[in-house]
Amino acid sequence: MSAHCQLTGAKPGFGNRVSHSHRRTSRRFDPNIQRKRYWLPSEGRYVRLTLSAKGVKTVDVIGVEAAVARIRARGVKV
Repeated sequence: MSAHCQLTGAKPGFGNRVSHSHRRTSRRFDPNIQRKRYWLPSEGRYVRLTLSAKGVKTVDVIGVEAAVARIRARGVKV
């Protein structure tokens, strides 16, 4: 599963691990990605969305219909 949110577009950030001796090695900051299943009343079916924790909260606020509309507006198939 790729580490990006379908709703907010959150993707991994990249940076460096810095050791005690100040040597730097590459690292990756992954967003908190969850797979959630929502009932979509307009289509009479469940949809499974890959969302960040912030994306889950956004769906709670705006509703699943509006969230799916935003995802489809970005060109992602649901």
